[in-house]
Amino acid sequence: MDLFSESSSNNSTPTTTTTTTTPPTATTTTAASATTPSRYENQKRRDWNTFCQYLRNHRPPLALQMCSGAHVLEFLRYLDQFGKTKVHNQTCPFFGLPNPPAPCPCPLRQAWGSLDALIGRLRAAYEENGGRAEGNPFGARAVRLYLREVRDFQAKARGVSYEKKRKRPKQKINTSSTTTHDHHQDSTT
Repeated sequence: MDLFSESSSNNSTPTTTTTTTTPPTATTTTAASATTPSRYENQKRRDWNTFCQYLRNHRPPLALQMCSGAHVLEFLRYLDQFGKTKVHNQTCPFFGLPNPPAPCPCPLRQAWGSLDALIGRLRAAYEENGGRAEGNPFGARAVRLYLREVRDFQAKARGVSYEKKRKRPKQKINTSSTTTHDHHQDSTT
């Protein structure tokens, strides 16, 4: 899921592409997949570019070295205007209902899961771009507390639990006396 649809227009230098025709082999396929960034890496790069653009557009413009947890919170609040998740106010009659029966004027906000994943990507990108782990503003206590507050409020407002799912312990199957029915038991529950 893309939080940002910004295209990078900073690269105004034209690029030249040379195409050579070689039969596909295991080595050319492996080399191509090694240089192609994953979806995660692409998203992380887009998120990083968006955050850097936000800092440049900030009044007054902010240098990355001067960025703090407070600026990250300001960025997260700014992103709320582009959210797609209905979060009911406490005064809304649908507060706490997971599937409201009618529309309401409550705001659309960024979902907690999207913000949490975004912060994880930006935290990694900060360090990959020369930032010190100790001074990473995306790992600041204020940011962690904000994410926890957003998670808890959205869980109440939307009637959705964000509790981690516990793994069920694996059942031991006695291989000497199992039947076909025993093997299908886990998939039906």
